[in-house]
Amino acid sequence: MKPASRKTDRNEIQLLAKFRSEIRRFLQFSEQAATAAGLQPQQHQLMLQIAGAPDDTLVTISHIAEVMGLRHHTVVELSKRCELAGLVRRTHDQNDRRYVVLELTAQGHDALRQLSEAHAQQLRELAPSLIQALTRIRNSK
Repeated sequence: MKPASRKTDRNEIQLLAKFRSEIRRFLQFSEQAATAAGLQPQQHQLMLQIAGAPDDTLVTISHIAEVMGLRHHTVVELSKRCELAGLVRRTHDQNDRRYVVLELTAQGHDALRQLSEAHAQQLRELAPSLIQALTRIRNSK
């Protein structure tokens, strides 16, 4: 490897490390905010994906498993815990009873609204450093 390549590689690694650090700061905030609201971080993520699904999407266990990168049975258990907590309603699809459809309850909407406000504020605070890190990565080549 040429010395110039090493410097470029080191610079790219430093840029990636900075970006990863900024993302981790946000994720740590998110986990702490969910916990402070009495939720497990995955419960918050589930509610966010349910509420944030495109309008034409049937929000099923399979859909959530795909967007969250989880196994089907993991989402089944997570959604059951959220249902027991009063955050989510689980119903069978009227056209195909094999599908379980997920929707937020009023309590779930309230909890998500509060967490979303806190997350938006945190993102506004972190935006300059995230944008700077991304811009440096984009411009590094």
